Amino acid sequence: MGHLDHAAFGWLTPVLSYAMACIGAALGLRCTVRALSATGRSRRNWLVTAASAIGTGIWTMHFVAMLGFAVTGTDIHYNVPLTLLSLLVAMLVVGAGVFAVGYGKDRTRALLLGGLTTGLGVASMHYLGMAALRLHGQIHYDPALVGLSVLIAVVAATAALWAGLNIKSPAAVAVAAVVMGAAVSSMHYTGMIAVSVHVTPSGADLPGATAMQFIFPLAVGLGSYLFITSAFVALSPTAGERSAYRSAELTDVDAPSVASPRDASAPEHIRTSGPL
Repeated sequence: MGHLDHAAFGWLTPVLSYAMACIGAALGLRCTVRALSATGRSRRNWLVTAASAIGTGIWTMHFVAMLGFAVTGTDIHYNVPLTLLSLLVAMLVVGAGVFAVGYGKDRTRALLLGGLTTGLGVASMHYLGMAALRLHGQIHYDPALVGLSVLIAVVAATAALWAGLNIKSPAAVAVAAVVMGAAVSSMHYTGMIAVSVHVTPSGADLPGATAMQFIFPLAVGLGSYLFITSAFVALSPTAGERSAYRSAELTDVDAPSVASPRDASAPEHIRTSGPL
């Protein structure tokens, strides 16, 4: 059995991956709040942004954490198509859950369905990403811990969607995002504790790309996307702010014109008949 190290770089990868999960959750929740106060195309666009943010945040969390994963006696490579597929699955399944909540008529049923769908999608992303690992040996899983990780994913996803429906203030969203980041990280490391590797020493080259060749630049790119999108959402006006701005504009347009002080003080025959 190979010795597994889940934090080869110390606390760097766990802390950074947790931060990515929190940023993705916070951005997704803010976009969901915006979506629920919007209609038509605007609601759809906010929900798409929420799904991409949460999906990207979860995927980035997983693979930043995987940068610190090492197995004694073998190198680790990643199958590129499977890794990219795991990112696509994360976005699509989270999107299905977010849209179920955004357009569901029955809030409770939409929440349960969306939470189950999103949670299973998060778990699928995780284990699809694990299936992309290439190493000299065989990977085995503890079924009980795998089941627990899936349960954590479903509960975390349901809690996130509930927060999106019920939490409005930025401070409350921040607290919910911190809790969600912890839940997603717990799901990841529970799934990783379920892993054992039987190493078969070999001098053959492994297929796929190394983490630094592929995972690191992709994670940096997606992390940058999260930061830039967060800045855009933070700076864009809310529905209430836009409504107040429109009301102010209408008030300015409809306000009656006021006579100048000179006109008001002039004799009536001059004000009505003009200059002689």
